[in-house]
Amino acid sequence: MWFFRSPEIVFGEFALNHLTTIQGRRAFIITDQNIVKLGFADLVKDKLAEAGIESAVFAEVEPDPSLQTAQRGAKEAQAYQPDWIIGLGGGSCMDAAKAAWFLYERPDMDLRDLSPFETLGLRAKARLIAIPTTSGTGAEVTMASVLTDTEENRKVALGSGELVPDLAIVDPVFTMNLPPQITADTGIDALTHAIEGYSCSWNNDFTDGLCLKSIQLVFDYLPRACENGAHDPVAREKMHNAAAIAGLGFGNSFAALAHALGHALGAAFHTPHGRAVGLFLPYTVEFAANAGEGRYAEIARFLGLPAADDDEGAASLVTAIRKLAQRIGLPATARELGISKEAYTQALPALIDNTETDTQMVSSCRVPDTPEVEALFRFAYEGKSIDF
Repeated sequence: MWFFRSPEIVFGEFALNHLTTIQGRRAFIITDQNIVKLGFADLVKDKLAEAGIESAVFAEVEPDPSLQTAQRGAKEAQAYQPDWIIGLGGGSCMDAAKAAWFLYERPDMDLRDLSPFETLGLRAKARLIAIPTTSGTGAEVTMASVLTDTEENRKVALGSGELVPDLAIVDPVFTMNLPPQITADTGIDALTHAIEGYSCSWNNDFTDGLCLKSIQLVFDYLPRACENGAHDPVAREKMHNAAAIAGLGFGNSFAALAHALGHALGAAFHTPHGRAVGLFLPYTVEFAANAGEGRYAEIARFLGLPAADDDEGAASLVTAIRKLAQRIGLPATARELGISKEAYTQALPALIDNTETDTQMVSSCRVPDTPEVEALFRFAYEGKSIDF
């Protein structure tokens, strides 16, 4: 038995206007300082005011949000007593909003104890809205929240079907002026979600089509969005849709090895999430394909790439991923991230341990043993093709 979970999704130009129709008394907006400076928080507050809803802003979310930030947000929410909590921003803001909302609803529980197999009884106090301002994480439609445990210096992936937002507003107005680097980082994250959602061991009939469509949209529109920015609103809207569609895809199957490796790297070296997982994507495709695992030839055929057999299809997909990353200015190796070999080598034991304990490992179509995890990190640093 399996479940397909999704929020109500309002998408496209002027989707934000839907906020004027919701019912409630108070909304608590969880975001970051940059979103406030851009005027996006005020934009949301104005729409809420039209609906007769008071609002307050918690703007302390940092990149790679910590457990402690979520706890502070929950404490302020307890004082404000909202009936809506709104995550406004990139994946960090939406993940922090999910965690703070959980703690607001269940102050008797610890975030580390959150389990997808336990009934939490959320929504007794408030409901959750997610409004993405980047096109990549898909957090607006998923049950996942990834935080950083600053005490242990590792990523903590939380998940529960009850954490899926009630409403996702996917309005491209927020992404029109995103810098090319953020567009690239978040876009490659969406691609990784879709490829892993399709190829992981938890793939299913309900998510396959979503993943394939998202992959196609990213290859078609991510270069345009990076190169043309606000001058190509079609590309911006298509990428915003692609990210949410990928979120529905992998959120109802799962992510896999590239995310496990990327989470470990990001926690150790503070590499942006999308850049980290996207860096490992072609290496993990090679790794799985070498053992005849994955469904990469099917993806290649859907994209019209050479795929006379499974080996050629996987190789074609790897080449396409690397060409896309190069075109949008993303690194092909961990060395290109500016990490010294000495620091990287010193971090290897922690990188390996955090990868092997990451929840994304369980659904990888080929699960590496410890020597293989170490080799994946070493090969990705040097840029070597995976031959094992």
